[in-house]
Amino acid sequence: MLGSKIAWDDTVLPFQLDKSDVRGRVARLDGVLENVLMQHDYPPAIEALVAEVALLTAMIGQTIKLRWKLSIQIRNDGPARLIATDYYAPTADGKPARIRAYASYDKERLQEDGDAYDNVGNGYFAILIDQGEGMKPYQGITPLTGSSLSNCAENYFAQSEQLPTRFELSFGRSTLSGEDEKWRAGGVMLQKMPKASPSVAPVENEAADGVLKAEDILSEDDFENWNRANILLDSVDSLELIGPSVQPTQLLTRLFHEDQPRVFDAQSVAFGCSCSEASVRNSLSIYSAKDIKTMTTDAGVVSADCQFCGMHYEMDPETLGFEAKAGPDGRSA
Repeated sequence: MLGSKIAWDDTVLPFQLDKSDVRGRVARLDGVLENVLMQHDYPPAIEALVAEVALLTAMIGQTIKLRWKLSIQIRNDGPARLIATDYYAPTADGKPARIRAYASYDKERLQEDGDAYDNVGNGYFAILIDQGEGMKPYQGITPLTGSSLSNCAENYFAQSEQLPTRFELSFGRSTLSGEDEKWRAGGVMLQKMPKASPSVAPVENEAADGVLKAEDILSEDDFENWNRANILLDSVDSLELIGPSVQPTQLLTRLFHEDQPRVFDAQSVAFGCSCSEASVRNSLSIYSAKDIKTMTTDAGVVSADCQFCGMHYEMDPETLGFEAKAGPDGRSA
């Protein structure tokens, strides 16, 4: 299977290193990332942060068997106040997973010089999993620690799940011959297999800096295997992650051939938003006629904009809230 060719644009390829008891993902986001970012006119620093979280979302979302949605939220007191992404699981076999992303930022405080992560202050990294109606949602939260959002995600899995995890990412604007400049991103995720938990070393004391590391979690043998996989990943080149000349399967063969990599079916991803007029109406159904009146514009409508895709909705206030006098079609309620 490692010799087979798959489309490298907008895919997530799951793999497993049997010899090391490590699983992972190789992701390439190109058109989908361009679609995510073209919905907004973000400054370059915010674009870079959104691109990084979108790539993390694609890989993390694909590791979890979802019925519906995984969300990542990064809230902090820095200029990049909020970065939120959603991963919607495929609705059927052969269908793409869908990703959307949004950022809220303080333009006056934004630092365009230096690393984009300089705009992230103190706050938290959260993963929320919604398995759909009738299922209890899951939420995990850890403090923002490290020198990148990738580090924050690694620390989340170490602290919240006690699963050593590593991300190696590359992203930015690039130009292929004969094409316009566009955003491209690629990355590799490594994670110790959850089934290895019986051999996970008991965590008796917290790390000195409060952040668990692989050596704090794993037994000696497991740490040796984990460390070897990370050393091999250290040799990856940025162009191998985002360039068109190296297929993900070829990359895995080059990096981990001694660890017997196995690949599974690739998952395609696409930009997609779940917003609709019906969902907006549902969110307003808890308000009284008096509340709806305060939301009504001088033009006599209630308007709403989707923060993710920019879709604009205008609705008759008489059809909104639990005291609505008419249905969405304008007929008497």
